[in-house]
Amino acid sequence: MFIDSHCHINFPDLAARMPEVLANMQANQVSHALVIGVSRPKYPQVLALAESHGNLYATVGVHPDDPDAEEYSEDELVALAAHPRVVGIGETGLDYHWCKGDLDWQHQRFRTHIRAAKRVGLPLVIHTRESAEDTIRLMREENAEVCGGVMHCFTETWEVAQAALELGFYISFSGVVTFKNAAQVKEVAQKVPLERMLIETDSPYLAPVPYRGKVNEPAYVRHVAAHIAELRGMAVEEVARVTSDNFFRLFSKAGR
Repeated sequence: MFIDSHCHINFPDLAARMPEVLANMQANQVSHALVIGVSRPKYPQVLALAESHGNLYATVGVHPDDPDAEEYSEDELVALAAHPRVVGIGETGLDYHWCKGDLDWQHQRFRTHIRAAKRVGLPLVIHTRESAEDTIRLMREENAEVCGGVMHCFTETWEVAQAALELGFYISFSGVVTFKNAAQVKEVAQKVPLERMLIETDSPYLAPVPYRGKVNEPAYVRHVAAHIAELRGMAVEEVARVTSDNFFRLFSKAGR
């Protein structure tokens, strides 16, 4: 069985056909999925999915790419994370692709999430785009190794991966690893210790080959696993087993 460790199935493209999305998961041996919180307005949708389906879990957080987003305070994150279906804090991190100029607000938002995760003992789900140096620096300054977490949709260098691994973080690969021009990501996928690897879709975005350019969904995470298996010269069943074990080890509140 496969686990999609990062998806946004509450977004309109997928929410409108939820029964089909869930049926496709089952047909493709995708047993569980983690639905990611990205904003206050969307969080009730995320939580409702996790409350309604035993194989879906939730996180709570505010994505780093919106300077005008309504923030959560540290105490609010701590309170929301007490819900039994909330198994992680995020999506959080830094994004210098969409955001320019004085980004102190983004740094502070990231710090707030790290501090909340440490207080509740839940893993972080970290987004980093064109900001790897500062992302790792803030993780170190805030002692993010205390709570650990995952670098989601990893597209950085092996050196960045090593820095995250040293802090006890997992590395998650999306459909990007299947793209022909993703040599850097493929290299990291070959080098990351199996016991620290996760797989994801980031759906509805970044559909893997052979669905590239189409709406992504959790069922397609098996193609991410298959490509990693090919890169590493191992059976896809082993990638499925290891990454599923890793998911429940990291997101231990999810149980099994």
